[in-house]
Amino acid sequence: MTSQTISLCFALLGLERNDIVVAVSTEGSVKALLIAVTDAPGPVIACLRRLTPELLCFFLPASRQACVDSEIHPTLTKLPQRWDSIVTPDASSFPSSLQVLADRLPVLLRTWTVAPGELAIDVTCATPAMAAAMALVGLPFAGRIGTSNVPGQDEICDDRSLDRTITWAYSNPWDRTAEYFGHEAADLFNLGRYAAAAQGFRRLEHRVSGGLKPLYRALGDLSEGYSLWDRFGYRQAWDKLKTALKSLELSAAWGGPSGLQTVLRHVKDNFRFLEQVVMDPQAVKPHLGADLLAHAKRRVERDRNIEVGTRVLLRALEVYAQTQLFTRYHIKSWDVDIDRLPQALKETCRTCYLSDVDGKYHLPLHAQFRVLAGLGDAMGQAFLANWAAMKSLMDAADHAILGGGFTPIKLERFSQLYDMVLKLCQVRDVDLPTFPTLKL
Repeated sequence: MTSQTISLCFALLGLERNDIVVAVSTEGSVKALLIAVTDAPGPVIACLRRLTPELLCFFLPASRQACVDSEIHPTLTKLPQRWDSIVTPDASSFPSSLQVLADRLPVLLRTWTVAPGELAIDVTCATPAMAAAMALVGLPFAGRIGTSNVPGQDEICDDRSLDRTITWAYSNPWDRTAEYFGHEAADLFNLGRYAAAAQGFRRLEHRVSGGLKPLYRALGDLSEGYSLWDRFGYRQAWDKLKTALKSLELSAAWGGPSGLQTVLRHVKDNFRFLEQVVMDPQAVKPHLGADLLAHAKRRVERDRNIEVGTRVLLRALEVYAQTQLFTRYHIKSWDVDIDRLPQALKETCRTCYLSDVDGKYHLPLHAQFRVLAGLGDAMGQAFLANWAAMKSLMDAADHAILGGGFTPIKLERFSQLYDMVLKLCQVRDVDLPTFPTLKL
Protein backbone atom coordinates (compact mmCIF):
# COMPACT_ATOMS: atom_id res chain seq x y z
CA MET A 1 0.00 0.00 0.00
CA THR A 2 1.42 3.41 -0.97
CA SER A 3 2.16 6.18 1.47
CA GLN A 4 -0.40 8.36 -0.32
CA THR A 5 -3.08 5.74 0.19
CA ILE A 6 -2.34 5.51 3.91
CA SER A 7 -2.48 9.29 4.23
CA LEU A 8 -5.81 9.36 2.38
CA CYS A 9 -7.30 6.74 4.66
CA PHE A 10 -6.33 8.58 7.84
CA ALA A 11 -7.32 11.97 6.42
CA LEU A 12 -10.86 10.66 5.87
CA LEU A 13 -11.04 10.04 9.62
CA GLY A 14 -9.60 13.41 10.61
CA LEU A 15 -6.18 11.93 11.50
CA GLU A 16 -2.69 13.07 10.62
CA ARG A 17 0.19 10.73 9.99
CA ASN A 18 1.91 11.91 13.16
CA ASP A 19 -1.21 10.93 15.12
CA ILE A 20 -0.69 7.25 14.28
CA VAL A 21 0.35 5.17 17.24
CA VAL A 22 3.05 2.63 16.46
CA ALA A 23 2.09 -0.67 18.04
CA VAL A 24 4.25 -3.66 18.86
CA SER A 25 3.46 -7.33 18.99
CA THR A 26 2.58 -7.22 22.68
CA GLU A 27 -0.78 -5.75 21.68
CA GLY A 28 -3.43 -8.39 22.35
CA SER A 29 -5.89 -10.07 20.08
CA VAL A 30 -8.98 -8.36 18.76
CA LYS A 31 -12.59 -9.46 18.69
CA ALA A 32 -13.27 -8.57 15.05
CA LEU A 33 -11.05 -7.65 12.12
CA LEU A 34 -11.82 -6.23 8.70
CA ILE A 35 -8.83 -6.72 6.42
CA ALA A 36 -8.19 -6.08 2.74
CA VAL A 37 -6.77 -8.74 0.42
CA THR A 38 -5.49 -7.74 -3.03
CA ASP A 39 -2.06 -8.98 -4.03
CA ALA A 40 0.58 -10.78 -1.95
CA PRO A 41 -0.87 -12.60 1.07
CA GLY A 42 2.19 -12.07 3.30
CA PRO A 43 1.00 -8.91 5.11
CA VAL A 44 -2.46 -10.43 5.64
CA ILE A 45 -1.04 -13.63 7.13
CA ALA A 46 1.30 -11.67 9.40
CA CYS A 47 -1.57 -9.50 10.64
CA LEU A 48 -3.82 -12.50 11.32
CA ARG A 49 -1.08 -14.29 13.23
CA ARG A 50 -0.50 -11.25 15.34
CA LEU A 51 -4.06 -10.13 16.09
CA THR A 52 -5.71 -13.61 16.14
CA PRO A 53 -9.22 -12.21 15.67
CA GLU A 54 -12.24 -14.12 16.91
CA LEU A 55 -14.29 -12.82 13.99
CA LEU A 56 -12.79 -12.10 10.58
CA CYS A 57 -14.06 -10.39 7.44
CA PHE A 58 -11.99 -10.23 4.24
CA PHE A 59 -12.62 -7.37 1.82
CA LEU A 60 -11.31 -8.33 -1.60
CA PRO A 61 -11.92 -8.39 -5.35
CA ALA A 62 -13.38 -11.54 -6.90
CA SER A 63 -9.99 -12.48 -8.36
CA ARG A 64 -8.55 -13.02 -4.86
CA GLN A 65 -11.33 -15.15 -3.35
CA ALA A 66 -9.50 -18.42 -4.01
CA CYS A 67 -6.41 -17.02 -2.27
CA VAL A 68 -8.17 -17.03 1.10
CA ASP A 69 -8.67 -20.80 1.20
CA SER A 70 -5.49 -21.83 -0.64
CA GLU A 71 -2.85 -19.41 0.68
CA ILE A 72 -4.06 -17.79 3.89
CA HIS A 73 -6.08 -20.23 6.00
CA PRO A 74 -3.56 -23.13 5.74
CA THR A 75 -0.81 -20.97 7.27
CA LEU A 76 -2.73 -19.99 10.41
CA THR A 77 -2.18 -21.86 13.66
CA LYS A 78 -5.33 -20.36 15.20
CA LEU A 79 -8.39 -19.99 13.03
CA PRO A 80 -11.12 -17.40 13.75
CA GLN A 81 -14.34 -18.66 15.25
CA ARG A 82 -16.26 -17.20 12.33
CA TRP A 83 -15.23 -15.56 9.08
CA ASP A 84 -16.77 -14.21 5.93
CA SER A 85 -15.81 -12.34 2.78
CA ILE A 86 -17.19 -9.22 1.10
CA VAL A 87 -16.33 -8.93 -2.58
CA THR A 88 -15.93 -5.54 -4.23
CA PRO A 89 -17.03 -5.48 -7.86
CA ASP A 90 -14.24 -3.02 -8.70
CA ALA A 91 -11.28 -2.60 -6.37
CA SER A 92 -10.30 0.68 -8.08
CA SER A 93 -13.77 2.25 -7.77
CA PHE A 94 -14.64 4.04 -4.54
CA PRO A 95 -18.44 4.18 -5.18
CA SER A 96 -18.56 0.45 -5.99
CA SER A 97 -16.46 -0.52 -2.97
CA LEU A 98 -18.41 1.80 -0.68
CA GLN A 99 -21.80 0.50 -1.79
CA VAL A 100 -21.09 -3.19 -1.33
CA LEU A 101 -19.34 -2.64 1.99
CA ALA A 102 -22.11 -0.36 3.29
CA ASP A 103 -24.73 -2.95 2.30
CA ARG A 104 -23.05 -5.94 3.92
CA LEU A 105 -20.60 -4.96 6.68
CA PRO A 106 -23.01 -3.39 9.25
CA VAL A 107 -25.38 -6.34 8.89
CA LEU A 108 -22.54 -8.81 9.34
CA LEU A 109 -21.15 -7.06 12.41
CA ARG A 110 -24.56 -6.86 14.06
CA THR A 111 -25.11 -10.55 13.34
CA TRP A 112 -21.80 -11.23 15.06
CA THR A 113 -22.81 -8.85 17.92
CA VAL A 114 -19.74 -6.69 17.46
CA ALA A 115 -20.08 -3.68 19.75
CA PRO A 116 -18.79 -0.18 18.90
CA GLY A 117 -15.04 -0.07 19.39
CA GLU A 118 -14.50 -3.84 18.98
CA LEU A 119 -13.59 -3.76 15.27
CA ALA A 120 -10.01 -3.39 14.02
CA ILE A 121 -9.44 -2.40 10.40
CA ASP A 122 -6.25 -3.21 8.49
CA VAL A 123 -5.86 -1.41 5.16
CA THR A 124 -2.30 -2.56 4.37
CA CYS A 125 -3.25 -4.35 1.14
CA ALA A 126 -6.19 -2.16 0.17
CA THR A 127 -6.38 -0.01 -2.92
CA PRO A 128 -7.05 3.68 -2.21
CA ALA A 129 -10.73 3.16 -3.11
CA MET A 130 -11.06 0.12 -0.84
CA ALA A 131 -9.23 1.84 2.04
CA ALA A 132 -11.51 4.88 1.87
CA ALA A 133 -14.61 2.67 1.87
CA MET A 134 -13.32 0.57 4.78
CA ALA A 135 -12.55 3.68 6.83
CA LEU A 136 -15.92 5.32 6.27
CA VAL A 137 -18.17 2.28 6.64
CA GLY A 138 -16.21 0.77 9.52
CA LEU A 139 -15.97 3.96 11.58
CA PRO A 140 -19.08 3.37 13.76
CA PHE A 141 -17.65 0.03 14.91
CA ALA A 142 -13.91 0.73 14.74
CA GLY A 143 -11.64 0.86 17.77
CA ARG A 144 -8.48 1.15 15.66
CA ILE A 145 -7.49 1.43 12.05
CA GLY A 146 -4.07 1.18 10.53
CA THR A 147 -1.51 -0.47 8.34
CA SER A 148 1.69 -2.46 8.47
CA ASN A 149 5.01 -2.05 6.74
CA VAL A 150 6.25 -5.48 5.60
CA PRO A 151 9.66 -5.70 3.91
CA GLY A 152 9.47 -8.32 1.17
CA GLN A 153 5.71 -8.61 1.08
CA ASP A 154 5.79 -11.83 -0.93
CA GLU A 155 7.34 -13.59 2.02
CA ILE A 156 5.37 -15.22 4.82
CA CYS A 157 7.09 -14.39 8.07
CA ASP A 158 7.46 -17.01 10.75
CA ASP A 159 6.61 -16.18 14.36
CA ARG A 160 10.24 -15.65 15.41
CA SER A 161 10.99 -13.02 12.79
CA LEU A 162 7.63 -11.28 13.01
CA ASP A 163 8.62 -8.52 15.45
CA ARG A 164 11.86 -7.77 13.59
CA THR A 165 10.42 -7.54 10.09
CA ILE A 166 7.02 -5.90 10.48
CA THR A 167 6.05 -2.52 11.86
CA TRP A 168 2.39 -1.78 12.60
CA ALA A 169 0.89 1.69 12.80
CA TYR A 170 -2.62 1.87 14.23
CA SER A 171 -4.71 4.68 15.61
CA ASN A 172 -8.15 4.88 17.21
CA PRO A 173 -10.08 7.24 14.90
CA TRP A 174 -12.52 8.10 17.68
CA ASP A 175 -9.80 9.72 19.77
CA ARG A 176 -9.59 12.49 17.18
CA THR A 177 -13.23 12.62 16.09
CA ALA A 178 -14.53 12.47 19.68
CA GLU A 179 -14.36 16.24 20.03
CA TYR A 180 -16.74 16.76 17.10
CA PHE A 181 -19.23 14.12 18.24
CA GLY A 182 -18.87 15.35 21.82
CA HIS A 183 -20.01 18.79 20.67
CA GLU A 184 -23.01 17.18 18.98
CA ALA A 185 -23.98 15.44 22.23
CA ALA A 186 -23.45 18.69 24.16
CA ASP A 187 -25.77 20.50 21.73
CA LEU A 188 -28.45 17.88 22.40
CA PHE A 189 -27.99 18.44 26.14
CA ASN A 190 -28.37 22.19 25.72
CA LEU A 191 -31.61 21.64 23.80
CA GLY A 192 -32.99 19.65 26.73
CA ARG A 193 -32.66 16.31 24.99
CA TYR A 194 -30.80 14.80 27.92
CA ALA A 195 -31.48 11.13 27.16
CA ALA A 196 -30.21 11.55 23.57
CA ALA A 197 -27.14 13.40 24.87
CA ALA A 198 -26.46 10.57 27.30
CA GLN A 199 -26.60 8.05 24.45
CA GLY A 200 -24.14 10.15 22.45
CA PHE A 201 -21.67 10.37 25.33
CA ARG A 202 -22.06 6.62 26.05
CA ARG A 203 -21.21 5.80 22.43
CA LEU A 204 -18.06 7.89 22.72
CA GLU A 205 -17.18 6.26 26.04
CA HIS A 206 -17.24 2.81 24.43
CA ARG A 207 -15.27 3.87 21.34
CA VAL A 208 -12.47 6.13 22.55
CA SER A 209 -9.22 4.89 24.06
CA GLY A 210 -8.61 4.53 27.77
CA GLY A 211 -7.55 8.06 28.69
CA LEU A 212 -10.71 9.66 27.31
CA LYS A 213 -13.18 7.10 28.62
CA PRO A 214 -13.62 8.60 32.13
CA LEU A 215 -14.52 12.02 30.71
CA TYR A 216 -17.26 10.72 28.41
CA ARG A 217 -18.51 8.30 31.07
CA ALA A 218 -18.90 11.26 33.43
CA LEU A 219 -20.70 13.34 30.79
CA GLY A 220 -23.00 10.38 30.15
CA ASP A 221 -23.77 10.15 33.88
CA LEU A 222 -24.31 13.90 33.97
CA SER A 223 -26.79 13.79 31.08
CA GLU A 224 -28.65 10.86 32.62
CA GLY A 225 -28.82 12.74 35.91
CA TYR A 226 -30.45 15.79 34.35
CA SER A 227 -32.78 13.56 32.33
CA LEU A 228 -33.95 11.99 35.59
CA TRP A 229 -34.24 15.37 37.29
CA ASP A 230 -36.31 16.72 34.38
CA ARG A 231 -38.72 13.81 35.02
CA PHE A 232 -38.81 14.41 38.81
CA GLY A 233 -36.59 11.41 39.61
CA TYR A 234 -34.84 13.37 42.34
CA ARG A 235 -33.14 10.55 44.25
CA GLN A 236 -31.78 8.83 41.12
CA ALA A 237 -30.72 12.19 39.64
CA TRP A 238 -28.86 13.08 42.83
CA ASP A 239 -26.99 9.75 42.74
CA LYS A 240 -26.04 10.25 39.08
CA LEU A 241 -24.80 13.79 39.64
CA LYS A 242 -22.78 12.64 42.64
CA THR A 243 -20.99 10.07 40.48
CA ALA A 244 -20.54 12.51 37.58
CA LEU A 245 -19.11 15.23 39.82
CA LYS A 246 -16.30 13.05 41.12
CA SER A 247 -15.24 12.01 37.62
CA LEU A 248 -15.53 15.52 36.17
CA GLU A 249 -13.41 16.96 38.97
CA LEU A 250 -10.75 14.38 38.18
CA SER A 251 -10.94 15.16 34.46
CA ALA A 252 -10.64 18.89 35.18
CA ALA A 253 -7.61 18.26 37.38
CA TRP A 254 -5.93 16.41 34.49
CA GLY A 255 -6.62 19.17 31.99
CA GLY A 256 -10.08 18.40 30.61
CA PRO A 257 -12.00 20.63 28.17
CA SER A 258 -11.60 24.35 28.77
CA GLY A 259 -15.27 24.90 29.67
CA LEU A 260 -15.33 22.13 32.25
CA GLN A 261 -14.67 24.33 35.28
CA THR A 262 -17.70 26.50 34.56
CA VAL A 263 -19.88 23.42 34.13
CA LEU A 264 -18.53 22.00 37.38
CA ARG A 265 -19.46 25.09 39.40
CA HIS A 266 -23.00 24.99 38.00
CA VAL A 267 -23.40 21.26 38.64
CA LYS A 268 -22.17 21.65 42.22
CA ASP A 269 -24.87 24.26 42.86
CA ASN A 270 -27.47 21.95 41.36
CA PHE A 271 -26.20 19.04 43.41
CA ARG A 272 -26.59 21.00 46.64
CA PHE A 273 -30.13 21.99 45.66
CA LEU A 274 -31.06 18.39 44.85
CA GLU A 275 -29.57 17.28 48.14
CA GLN A 276 -31.96 19.59 49.98
CA VAL A 277 -34.91 18.02 48.16
CA VAL A 278 -33.75 14.43 48.61
CA MET A 279 -32.59 14.64 52.20
CA ASP A 280 -35.55 16.60 53.56
CA PRO A 281 -37.41 14.13 55.83
CA GLN A 282 -40.57 16.23 56.11
CA ALA A 283 -43.88 15.23 54.55
CA VAL A 284 -43.86 18.57 52.71
CA LYS A 285 -40.65 19.54 50.89
CA PRO A 286 -40.33 23.34 50.61
CA HIS A 287 -37.65 23.27 47.88
CA LEU A 288 -39.97 21.40 45.55
CA GLY A 289 -41.86 24.63 44.84
CA ALA A 290 -38.75 26.34 43.46
CA ASP A 291 -37.96 23.33 41.30
CA LEU A 292 -41.48 23.26 39.87
CA LEU A 293 -41.28 26.95 39.02
CA ALA A 294 -38.01 26.32 37.20
CA HIS A 295 -39.52 23.28 35.49
CA ALA A 296 -42.52 25.28 34.28
CA LYS A 297 -40.18 27.93 32.90
CA ARG A 298 -38.14 25.29 31.00
CA ARG A 299 -41.26 23.75 29.52
CA VAL A 300 -42.35 27.10 28.08
CA GLU A 301 -39.07 28.84 27.19
CA ARG A 302 -37.18 25.81 25.92
CA ASP A 303 -39.88 23.42 24.71
CA ARG A 304 -42.61 25.95 23.82
CA ASN A 305 -45.03 23.70 25.70
CA ILE A 306 -47.30 26.29 27.31
CA GLU A 307 -50.01 23.82 28.31
CA VAL A 308 -47.70 21.61 30.37
CA GLY A 309 -45.85 24.63 31.74
CA THR A 310 -49.12 26.12 33.01
CA ARG A 311 -50.17 22.95 34.84
CA VAL A 312 -46.73 22.69 36.46
CA LEU A 313 -46.91 26.35 37.43
CA LEU A 314 -50.22 25.86 39.24
CA ARG A 315 -48.78 22.85 41.03
CA ALA A 316 -45.81 25.00 42.11
CA LEU A 317 -48.23 27.57 43.56
CA GLU A 318 -49.96 24.82 45.49
CA VAL A 319 -46.65 23.53 46.89
CA TYR A 320 -45.94 26.98 48.36
CA ALA A 321 -49.41 27.04 49.93
CA GLN A 322 -49.03 23.50 51.28
CA THR A 323 -45.61 24.33 52.67
CA GLN A 324 -46.93 27.40 54.48
CA LEU A 325 -49.90 25.50 55.89
CA PHE A 326 -47.76 22.62 57.11
CA THR A 327 -44.67 24.37 58.44
CA ARG A 328 -46.44 27.27 60.20
CA TYR A 329 -49.86 25.87 61.10
CA HIS A 330 -49.38 22.08 61.03
CA ILE A 331 -52.21 21.61 58.55
CA LYS A 332 -51.99 18.93 55.86
CA SER A 333 -54.04 20.01 52.86
CA TRP A 334 -54.55 16.36 51.87
CA ASP A 335 -55.65 15.23 55.36
CA VAL A 336 -57.16 18.21 57.13
CA ASP A 337 -57.76 18.33 60.87
CA ILE A 338 -60.86 20.51 60.89
CA ASP A 339 -60.18 21.70 64.44
CA ARG A 340 -57.08 23.55 63.19
CA LEU A 341 -59.06 25.58 60.63
CA PRO A 342 -60.41 29.10 61.18
CA GLN A 343 -63.92 28.93 62.61
CA ALA A 344 -65.50 30.45 59.49
CA LEU A 345 -64.14 27.67 57.25
CA LYS A 346 -64.80 24.60 59.38
CA GLU A 347 -68.32 23.99 58.16
CA THR A 348 -67.36 24.63 54.52
CA CYS A 349 -64.60 22.08 54.80
CA ARG A 350 -66.89 19.56 56.48
CA THR A 351 -69.58 19.83 53.81
CA CYS A 352 -67.56 20.44 50.64
CA TYR A 353 -64.12 18.84 50.89
CA LEU A 354 -64.69 15.28 52.13
CA SER A 355 -63.16 12.74 49.76
CA ASP A 356 -65.21 9.69 48.81
CA VAL A 357 -61.99 7.81 48.05
CA ASP A 358 -60.17 7.87 51.38
CA GLY A 359 -62.65 9.55 53.74
CA LYS A 360 -60.29 12.46 54.41
CA TYR A 361 -60.77 16.19 53.95
CA HIS A 362 -58.82 17.61 50.98
CA LEU A 363 -58.41 21.34 50.46
CA PRO A 364 -58.30 22.47 46.80
CA LEU A 365 -55.90 25.22 45.81
CA HIS A 366 -58.16 28.24 46.33
CA ALA A 367 -59.35 26.84 49.70
CA GLN A 368 -55.75 26.49 50.88
CA PHE A 369 -55.22 30.23 50.37
CA ARG A 370 -58.53 31.03 52.01
CA VAL A 371 -57.41 29.06 55.07
CA LEU A 372 -54.08 30.88 55.09
CA ALA A 373 -55.85 34.23 54.86
CA GLY A 374 -58.22 33.23 57.67
CA LEU A 375 -55.21 32.38 59.82
CA GLY A 376 -53.75 35.84 59.20
CA ASP A 377 -50.97 34.62 56.91
CA ALA A 378 -49.49 37.28 54.60
CA MET A 379 -49.36 35.00 51.56
CA GLY A 380 -53.00 34.01 51.92
CA GLN A 381 -54.05 37.63 52.37
CA ALA A 382 -52.04 38.67 49.29
CA PHE A 383 -53.80 35.95 47.30
CA LEU A 384 -57.24 37.26 48.25
CA ALA A 385 -56.16 40.86 47.64
CA ASN A 386 -55.18 39.91 44.09
CA TRP A 387 -58.13 37.55 43.60
CA ALA A 388 -59.65 39.44 40.66
CA ALA A 389 -56.47 39.08 38.60
CA MET A 390 -55.83 35.54 39.87
CA LYS A 391 -59.35 34.40 39.00
CA SER A 392 -58.97 35.59 35.43
CA LEU A 393 -55.65 33.79 35.05
CA MET A 394 -56.82 30.60 36.72
CA ASP A 395 -59.96 30.59 34.57
CA ALA A 396 -57.75 30.78 31.47
CA ALA A 397 -55.73 27.84 32.80
CA ASP A 398 -58.89 25.84 33.52
CA HIS A 399 -60.25 26.52 30.03
CA ALA A 400 -57.00 25.36 28.41
CA ILE A 401 -56.62 21.92 26.84
CA LEU A 402 -54.95 20.30 29.86
CA GLY A 403 -57.13 22.26 32.26
CA GLY A 404 -60.30 20.53 31.13
CA GLY A 405 -61.31 23.00 28.42
CA PHE A 406 -60.90 23.32 24.67
CA THR A 407 -58.96 26.55 24.13
CA PRO A 408 -55.13 26.45 24.05
CA ILE A 409 -53.67 28.86 26.57
CA LYS A 410 -51.68 31.79 25.22
CA LEU A 411 -48.10 32.62 26.11
CA GLU A 412 -48.98 36.01 27.58
CA ARG A 413 -51.41 34.35 29.99
CA PHE A 414 -48.69 32.01 31.20
CA SER A 415 -46.29 34.95 31.62
CA GLN A 416 -48.84 36.89 33.65
CA LEU A 417 -49.59 33.89 35.85
CA TYR A 418 -45.86 33.18 36.30
CA ASP A 419 -45.18 36.75 37.45
CA MET A 420 -48.17 36.62 39.81
CA VAL A 421 -46.98 33.35 41.39
CA LEU A 422 -43.49 34.78 41.95
CA LYS A 423 -45.07 37.83 43.60
CA LEU A 424 -47.40 35.85 45.85
CA CYS A 425 -44.74 33.38 46.95
CA GLN A 426 -42.07 36.09 47.29
CA VAL A 427 -39.64 34.23 45.03
CA ARG A 428 -37.04 35.83 42.78
CA ASP A 429 -36.59 34.40 39.32
CA VAL A 430 -32.78 34.50 39.71
CA ASP A 431 -32.96 32.23 42.78
CA LEU A 432 -34.55 29.33 40.90
CA PRO A 433 -32.36 26.32 39.99
CA THR A 434 -31.18 26.31 36.36
CA PHE A 435 -29.62 23.52 34.34
CA PRO A 436 -26.09 24.08 33.00
CA THR A 437 -25.09 24.81 29.43
CA LEU A 438 -22.42 22.38 28.22
CA LYS A 439 -19.63 24.26 26.45
CA LEU A 440 -16.76 21.84 26.10
